[in-house]
Amino acid sequence: MNSTPNTFPRIQLELPQWITDFLQQQPTTFPTLETRMDFVTTLSKLNIEQGTGGPFGASVFRADTHQLIAPGVNLVLLSKNSLAHAEVMAIMLAQQILGDHDLGAAGLPPQELVTSCEPCAMCLGAICWSGVRHLVCGARGSDAETIGFDEGPKPQNWTAHLEERGISVTLDIGRPNATQVLRNYVEQGGEVYNSRQGPIETPG
Repeated sequence: MNSTPNTFPRIQLELPQWITDFLQQQPTTFPTLETRMDFVTTLSKLNIEQGTGGPFGASVFRADTHQLIAPGVNLVLLSKNSLAHAEVMAIMLAQQILGDHDLGAAGLPPQELVTSCEPCAMCLGAICWSGVRHLVCGARGSDAETIGFDEGPKPQNWTAHLEERGISVTLDIGRPNATQVLRNYVEQGGEVYNSRQGPIETPG
């Protein structure tokens, strides 16, 4: 029997080259919440300037030493993949680097996810399953929605849900700067992708 070749496209996600160049100029550890947030906010800003994606950045750090494990930026438009959010990119890379699908696995140090904006509904789910033990956010989800992004159906008390799962949450670190990046994106003509269509009308 002749084998049929796989005709499906290959799905491949990788960070832009400019991130590697940028990291060569950065320290390997970021000792305060503010320096870690400044780092991911700068990623979101450079992602706009380099034309590689939306105004969102994130990174996974060791929670004990504050060493950078994996950066991430939004690659939705570049990759034509609605799942390629900054948080998802950082989590996937960290899991590959640390060699485990569970960033909270036995033998691994605790991991922290720092993101320039609160997670959307999809990224909230990804965080639940990722194994990170701490989440730090800059801009609020309402800041992203103000410029037109769809954050999805998140529970109103989503932080409490994470806390119940053993994931501590810190909000509003560097929020003014992170929010300004969002505004700059729109002012510079960045595409605000939003697939929400509203209620479906049924034939009458």
